Amino acid sequence: MKEYKGVPREKIPWYPRVDYDKCVGCRQCFEFCGNNVYEWDDENNHPVVRNPNNCVINCIACAKICPQEAISFPSKEKIEEVVKQLKGE
Repeated sequence: MKEYKGVPREKIPWYPRVDYDKCVGCRQCFEFCGNNVYEWDDENNHPVVRNPNNCVINCIACAKICPQEAISFPSKEKIEEVVKQLKGE
C-alpha cells in the first residue's frame, strides 16, 4: 500500500481537477503524465481523472503544462493539514 508521511495514499485528496469549460482537448496532460492518472474520453475530447491515487502528491506538472490553465490542485497547505488530521497531530 502506498503511503505519504505515514498516511494511506487513498485517504489524501491530491489529484488534478479539470475545468472542462477551459479544456480545449490538446491532450498535453494525458500524454505527459506517466503515472496513468488520466484516461482520454474520445467522445468528449478531454481527459478524465480515472486513477486519482496514482497522482504523485505535490506534483503539479500537468497543470503547469496546460496551455489553457484548465487543471488545478488543492493547495499544498491544505494537503498537509489533512495529513496532520489523519495522523492525529
